[in-house]
Amino acid sequence: MTTYIILGIIILLAIVIISAGVKVVPQSETRVIERLGRFHSVLSPGLNFIIPFVDRPKIIYTRRTDTVGGRSYVRTVATNVIDLREQVYDFPSQQVITRDNVTTEINALLYFQITDPKKAVYEIDNLPNAIEKLTQTSLRNVIGELELDETLTSRDTINTKLQAILDDATNKWGVKVNRVELQDITPPESVRVAMEKQMQAERNRRAEILNAEGEKQSLILRSEGEKASRINEAEAHKQSEILRAEGEARAIILNAEAEAEAIRRVAEAVAAGKTDPATYMLAMKYIDTLREMTSGQDNKTVYIPYEASSVLSSIGSIRTLFKEH
Repeated sequence: MTTYIILGIIILLAIVIISAGVKVVPQSETRVIERLGRFHSVLSPGLNFIIPFVDRPKIIYTRRTDTVGGRSYVRTVATNVIDLREQVYDFPSQQVITRDNVTTEINALLYFQITDPKKAVYEIDNLPNAIEKLTQTSLRNVIGELELDETLTSRDTINTKLQAILDDATNKWGVKVNRVELQDITPPESVRVAMEKQMQAERNRRAEILNAEGEKQSLILRSEGEKASRINEAEAHKQSEILRAEGEARAIILNAEAEAEAIRRVAEAVAAGKTDPATYMLAMKYIDTLREMTSGQDNKTVYIPYEASSVLSSIGSIRTLFKEH
């Protein structure tokens, strides 16, 4: 009976020892093994064997996020599991001061990945805490070089600068910082009110500029229309004057042709001896004078001297002259 008990105890101890010496590591995880307090190896994913009670996994710190009552709480826990996947740290909001002395609250997201488990364990005591403090101080330095307006409009620039600074600083810890994202940038209430007033003023200014541009275009179009109208009126007046001048010129030509024809006939009559040139000229002058005397709208009484009867008698001969031709 005693033999069976001792044998059972031996078998139980063997099982405990074997189970302690066999380590199954899941994919994307690893363990750092110390042998008698010194670094021995880094376990790869799969089945691994260690010496029980001689080899021990190194204890490290990591962050855990727990949700209680709809609120998230971040806590630091001790574990021997090293996660090789990309991890996200959501840091709480912190106050930073811009170059123009404006206090602003900013919170950031950090995406990083452990690339060298040995360095992550032995080069830094508390990796999550070190990354958080480094991110906070780097963020203060970067924001301190920018004014508030640049901070609000240059998130990509800030993210790039932070990523380069953190990646360089955490390289000796075996950590690769992939990217940094700023979530919220919250300026003080007084600054937000001033910014809203500034934006409203800017919108009003743009609206006034648009209205002024519209009125300007309207005036330009109206003046161009008036200009075209005046040009058309001037062109019409020009054409009217040209036509009137052409009519007057045509009338003068016809009158001249008529007078030339009359002179020709008179000349022919004089040459034929049918009329006296002096009498003809005197009669024509008398007729012109008589026309001027009787012209006008008022009724006039014209007295012709008796001596003019001899001149008027020559008119009959002139009429006879034109009838013959």
